[in-house]
Amino acid sequence: MKKITIFAAGSRGDIQPCLALAIGLKQTGYQVTMAAPQDFEKFITQYGVGFYPLRGDVQKVMASDTGREFMEQGGSNPLKSIQAIRTLMAPIVKEMVEDAFEACRGADLLICLGVFSPFGFSIAEALQIPIINIEPTPLLPSKSFAAPSWPIQKNLGGIHNHVSGLLMLEVIWQWYRPFVFDFRKHLGLPVSNAARFYKLLRSTPMLSAYSPSIIPFPADWSANIHITGYFFLDNQANWLPSPELCAFLEAGPKPVCIGFGSMAGREPEKFASLVLEALAKSGQRGLLLTGWGGLSARDVPEDVFVLESAPHAWLFPRMVAVVHHGGAGTTAEGLRAGVPNIIIPFAFDQFFWGARIHSLGIGPKPIPQKKLTADSLAEAIRITTTDPSKSEQAKLVGARIRAENGIFHAVELIKQMIDEPAARI
Repeated sequence: MKKITIFAAGSRGDIQPCLALAIGLKQTGYQVTMAAPQDFEKFITQYGVGFYPLRGDVQKVMASDTGREFMEQGGSNPLKSIQAIRTLMAPIVKEMVEDAFEACRGADLLICLGVFSPFGFSIAEALQIPIINIEPTPLLPSKSFAAPSWPIQKNLGGIHNHVSGLLMLEVIWQWYRPFVFDFRKHLGLPVSNAARFYKLLRSTPMLSAYSPSIIPFPADWSANIHITGYFFLDNQANWLPSPELCAFLEAGPKPVCIGFGSMAGREPEKFASLVLEALAKSGQRGLLLTGWGGLSARDVPEDVFVLESAPHAWLFPRMVAVVHHGGAGTTAEGLRAGVPNIIIPFAFDQFFWGARIHSLGIGPKPIPQKKLTADSLAEAIRITTTDPSKSEQAKLVGARIRAENGIFHAVELIKQMIDEPAARI
């Protein structure tokens, strides 16, 4: 039986699609181990997937005061992000990647979340095993669109788009460069550089876990990149809605779901007050999804329900619209639900997904978190919930995505790669 290790870290939005793939591989007959932060052990092992705990929790780091400040102030600036990410990662990265290396001992294949590929490439090289990368958001440059974390999310032409992609890869490399140098020295490997990182990323098999109906395959991408469709985790059978939630949903028109995952910022109560004011001004019922970012509210009116968490696959189709930060995983669920999305981007690729939602005609122009007011959010909700064209377009997009099977496609590709074998570093 072939052994596969999947290395993933970050928030639940990063871990969940990797877990969905792990389940698909396990059902196909592979022995799969998820190397993920230790706080995700219960979440992962309930599906019978092997687990190797990683010390150092990226989620906790980003939820710290420093992490929240970065999301509010520096998350949309690539240059400022370099030092900020280094500062945030410094206390945890050494232990995390050393544990990831140990998790890969004896594996026949490493599958790595693409944003951590500088470390994944080093692990694969040291252990002489093939590697496949996963990306929930495009990593490689293309003339078709600006790089997802690039500040200018407008199509200013092929040259601008391609250059933005090259520059963002340089930024990603600079995030990790000193840590990669130390890690490679620890493993007895030669020094690497940005050019080699880019060359490896281009030549290594990549599973692009998003829908070709949302991002069509760019003409300038190579054949080793595969747009598979989204990786959805649908068998969350242990979750049941509370009687109170069911009663709220049945008591009136479909509400607007508002939640920002880990992105509530340093003043979650102030942010929640803004949201409640916007709902009141829009005249819509609301469901406030607090998430682990700490979004919290007091004196909630009767037409607003507060919920810590719920499977998006269950919740979103029951909404008239969803308002969120534009993370790749939340956006995927919002698209699949077939309801309009309103994106309030904070950092990184969230601006890309916000622009993509708007271009598809299923949501208004994104409102950057720094510019968000109760009036601007209320107006976005009003426009979205009263424009039939947005609802109709959202239904069409949702139907196309629900007809895809990203996990099946990815597993079939991995079967071919592991038998042939995939890229060796």
